[in-house]
Amino acid sequence: MFLPEVLEIEGKMIAWRRHLHKKPELSFQERQTTDYILEQLGDVPGLELTTPTKTGVVATLKGAQPGRVIALRADIDALPIQEETDLLFASETDGVMHACGHDGHTAMQMAAAVLLSQKREQLHGEVRFLFQHAEELPPGGAEEMVKAGVIRGVSEIYGMHLSSSFPTGTFGVRSGALTSATDRFDIKIIGKGGHSAFPETCIDPVVTAAQTIVALQTVVARKIKAIEPAVISVCMLQAGQAYNIIPGEVSLTGSTRTFDRKTREELPSTLEQIVKGICESAGAMYEFQFTRGYASVTNDQVLTDNGRQLIQRTFGKPAVLEIDPLMPGEDFSAFLDFCPGFFVELGARNEKEGCIVPHHNSKYLMDEAALRYGAEYLYELVQDRLS
Repeated sequence: MFLPEVLEIEGKMIAWRRHLHKKPELSFQERQTTDYILEQLGDVPGLELTTPTKTGVVATLKGAQPGRVIALRADIDALPIQEETDLLFASETDGVMHACGHDGHTAMQMAAAVLLSQKREQLHGEVRFLFQHAEELPPGGAEEMVKAGVIRGVSEIYGMHLSSSFPTGTFGVRSGALTSATDRFDIKIIGKGGHSAFPETCIDPVVTAAQTIVALQTVVARKIKAIEPAVISVCMLQAGQAYNIIPGEVSLTGSTRTFDRKTREELPSTLEQIVKGICESAGAMYEFQFTRGYASVTNDQVLTDNGRQLIQRTFGKPAVLEIDPLMPGEDFSAFLDFCPGFFVELGARNEKEGCIVPHHNSKYLMDEAALRYGAEYLYELVQDRLS
């Protein structure tokens, strides 16, 4: 089923992934990871390696004939999570873990770069392998790479993410909006503190905050179309230091997830109107801040159709899963302001091997059998687009 050259490099690809898993680094701190990629790809014929940002690598492969320029992107950063697995190659860095599969993304793209270097005489055009830093932490590494010029001249870009939601060897495909826009809001409710025995002398920000939290949940239910996916979550609440003192202020922090551009643009004023009304009725003051995160990843229709057909030809029709929009965000969207792209979800769920824990979890396990699917997909994709 798999190409001999893919099976031949699989052992090395797994070794790369395990090394990276043992030595995870947080966003914007991926110095050892960058050095490792440079070291492992440094002797590959035809690859030109650059570091346009402080961390992260671009490997450029030029074909023998002129043609379009395409880009592949893999993210390289890890998460601030204490690993709780029994892996022999578990994280050696306290409080940091590859719990989102980025070590696998990097290894698959490294394998594709090695394999394609052997095909450069048959390629028409250029492929840029973007090993991107800081996907997990807004404003994200993609934006920095764009500013550094790595996307200049690129006509189309491709990304892939391992997923514990889909069986190993399947590909989650969707045209149009794939991931949500992820934004943040911070609210400070300022009241008047005092003794809990005399609430009538206070302006209680805790009660006001409670009313605000409940009211914010009505936005999705009553302000947004029922057929339109959206989420508003209050995730942090900070208030008080003693059981018998009404505090002077309360801080709320949360996230919004939207797909529609107009809804995203209107949401800050909608939220602030609710906060303002409740605070005014309580006699409290407030501060409101809305911070833009990652925009929605929107797959190009033509590139999605091409990708779907490529997956079917390579792995069979059952390998393609037509999926619903995904609520998690992705800074791959920053590249899509400059060229069309296609982002696919690669299944890495294997119940027999215990690979069922979701991402961003201290017990996350990835089915390494998925790596060969991803490497072959990237290998075939570039040859198809630069043939």
